[in-house]
Parts: sequence; C-alpha cells; structure tokens
Amino acid sequence: MSGTKILIIGAGGQVGTELTLQLRERHGNDSVIATDLKDKAEGIFEAGPYHKLDALDKQGLLDLVKKYGVTQIYHLAALLSATAEKNPMFGWELNMESLLNVLNIAKDNGVKQVYWPSSIAAFGPNTPRIDTPQYCVMDPNTVYGISKLAGELWCDYYFKKYHLDVRSLRYPGLISWKTEPGGGTTDYAVHIFYEAIKNKKYECFLSANTGLPMLYMPDAIKATLDLMDAPAEKVKIRTSYNLAGFTFTPAELAIEIQKHIPDFSISYQPDFRQAIADSWPASIDDTQARLDWGWKNDYNTAAMVEDMLLNIGNKLK
Repeated sequence: MSGTKILIIGAGGQVGTELTLQLRERHGNDSVIATDLKDKAEGIFEAGPYHKLDALDKQGLLDLVKKYGVTQIYHLAALLSATAEKNPMFGWELNMESLLNVLNIAKDNGVKQVYWPSSIAAFGPNTPRIDTPQYCVMDPNTVYGISKLAGELWCDYYFKKYHLDVRSLRYPGLISWKTEPGGGTTDYAVHIFYEAIKNKKYECFLSANTGLPMLYMPDAIKATLDLMDAPAEKVKIRTSYNLAGFTFTPAELAIEIQKHIPDFSISYQPDFRQAIADSWPASIDDTQARLDWGWKNDYNTAAMVEDMLLNIGNKLK
C-alpha cells in the first residue's frame, strides 16, 4: 500500500512486538512508527522510528499523527484482566480514554484505518460458554471486560456515525515465545513452558479442568493483518469479530507437554484469576470471521506445543 504510514501504540507488548516486525517487513522500517512507554528504542524497535508515548497523552498522539502523516493506527495499549482488577479505576481510564483519543484524532486527521483489539473478556457469566456465538448475552464482570465491551460499541459508533474504518478482533488467550505476557488470566499457558524446560514442574493458578480458548501468536498476527487487508465490504462486523484457534485445559496442556518432557509434573493452586476464567467462554464460534474474510488458523494444540518448546528451549540455552 503506497503512502501507508502506520502508528503502533503499545508496540512493546505481547502482540505489538511481533506485529511491528511483520508490518515493517511488509511496508519498510520507516513506514511503521513504534511507540511505547520506554524512553528509547531497544532491540527490534531500533530498526525504524520509535517514540516514547503514554497512551493517555492525547497531544503527543496528535503530534505524531501530524508529523508522519499517519494513515493507519494499531492501538494495542491496555491494562489486562488480572492487572486491571488490582487498579480498576486506572484500568478503565487507560483502556477507554486512550481509545476515544485514538478514534477522535483518527476521524479529524485523515487516518484511514484503526485497529483495536477486543477480547473474550467482553463476555460474561451468562454468556453461553461452549461455542460462544458472535451475537449473544455479554455481561462482563471485570473492569477489563467492561472496557472491552464499551470499546466495541464505541468502534461501531464511530464507523456508523463518522464512517471511520475501525476493525477489531476478540482475541482469546494468546500464546507466544517471543514476548512475556502482561498480566492476563491466560498467562499460565506461556509460563508453563518456561517452568517445564527449567524445572520440569509448574504450579498453575487455574484449576486442572478450566478450559479456555487460545490462539498461537503467529495465527493472531495473521488474523490481524488479514482483517486489516480485507476489502471494506467484506468487514461486516464493526464491533469485534469472534476469533478462535483451539481450546485446552491446564491438565490437557500438561499431557501434551509430557509427550516431549515425560517427567514434567503440574500442580494446581487456583487464585483470584480462577473466578475471572470461570466467567469466560470455554470455546468460541468464529464462523463469521471464516465466512466474511476467510480466517483460518494454521496451528493446533500439538503443533503449538512443539514450536513453543523448541523456541523457548533455544532461548534459554
């Protein structure tokens, strides 16, 4: 896409790190402006423009949009589920005000597309838990989920009222070996691999049979880029699309790891995150994404486990 200038807010996070790499490969380093809370660029961010930016700094955001002539914004900064429960008012402020700043600046300054991720946290205890449909009861009971549901409705509002091309996915739990997770309820599904390799045992903060929908990061990045590349007429949902890869419980994940590390053992000590997990879907129906713009995941649980153990093993050498 010629003339594309992409601004990523929260580029240092679990999704942002890998998305920045992919977008720079596609569009060139100079066309992708990475921002995060760190003072200066480190590692991958040194390859192209980097600016320190607080997601709540409206003027700082506006200055960058004008300076670079930004045409796309990926707004990834958020306080995640478990972290936000410890500081709910700040969770609401960061997650909601930053989104509204992005939407208003985008509509007033010629930004053509905005991407903002939602989450399965937008569902709640009265949502159907198995094969959760695209449209259903949504009654989140965490500040993160409340902010995501409200954000979905704001995205839809700005599309309908101001014709702003906003696109969104409801991410399930995301699993990645490149970046440590940032305080979510599904973080165990990353931590378990490090502990399996280093100590051959893991104490899980969720119970053995807590099934949650998950997605491997290469698939999450692919889905994000496929959605953003899709012709506007194919993007029929402007709140947020259900997205899924596979579902497993901690016990099932442990069994898959034991195929590679036979003496690995798992124990369970559920904490406050158990109540959060119990209010979320166990599996997701993402038929709409598959029909509308051709979403298809490449990884299943077995392939993900093999790839995670290989890459984390190399990383820890």
